[in-house]
Amino acid sequence: MSARRVRFKQVDVFSDVPFKGNALAVVFDADGLDADEMLAIARWTNLSETTFLLEPTEPSADYYVRIFTPAGELPFAGHPTLGTAHALVESGYVPRTAGRLVQQCGVGLVEIEDRAPGVRAFAAPPARITPLPETEFAALREALGTREDEIDFTRVPPSAVDNGVRWLTVGLTSPERCVTVKLNPSALSHIVQRAGMKGLTLYAAHPAGGPASYEMRCIVMDDELSIYEDPATGSANAGLASLFSSRDARPGDRYTVRQGVAIGRAGRVFVDYDDARGKTWIGGASTTVVDGTISVR
Repeated sequence: MSARRVRFKQVDVFSDVPFKGNALAVVFDADGLDADEMLAIARWTNLSETTFLLEPTEPSADYYVRIFTPAGELPFAGHPTLGTAHALVESGYVPRTAGRLVQQCGVGLVEIEDRAPGVRAFAAPPARITPLPETEFAALREALGTREDEIDFTRVPPSAVDNGVRWLTVGLTSPERCVTVKLNPSALSHIVQRAGMKGLTLYAAHPAGGPASYEMRCIVMDDELSIYEDPATGSANAGLASLFSSRDARPGDRYTVRQGVAIGRAGRVFVDYDDARGKTWIGGASTTVVDGTISVR
């Protein structure tokens, strides 16, 4: 059988310049591919996520996307949502409603809107939040190599946050420590897995006038042998926004997050609480780096 070539883009998400955000591969016209073929392509691109664009089955959706890591399929992820929307519109697709897209994916329908020139945002899906048991606090301090006063155990205590992607979310008291903290991968992996999560989100508030409202790091942990840092993470930022709301700890109607500094990136995430419509928007810029075709068979 001769190879079939389809459109392909590689997009840098949460950055308005190349190489500072989180890379995403987007494969167009993927209706003829099965899950095994999609997984094989995701393993070949070797990025944190690869998305596959298909015709929607929901009447109100603009498109259907399947999201794969090299290990398997995800029901939702933030930077793939924004990067796929960017790639689709850039390719010439005209949304049913100007400035708005409806994405069909594993968690259902996700709204995406133009929020500013060059910036799109998705409406965060609902999150299930479970505080980390206090019996795990000492082990968490040891795994992070922090003192007790360097972790927020009271105002917004460490919590498991699940919005389709599962993050153990932990607040630190210093943005500098957020960037420089030395993790114990084995000990941390055990805590994350006991909490039923797939990764760790660390965050800390910057003082007024800082580079962003918050500093963030996200460590993905499939197991002790597969641990890596994600450069810029929409699902984790959506989870953090939900966690703030659950604790009456919102820093205001809007705030910004910088992520990826520890690995030489500078992702920028915009969070907007839209109480009038009952939504929380997670947004950022996207930049196309590779634009061409890929052979899928």
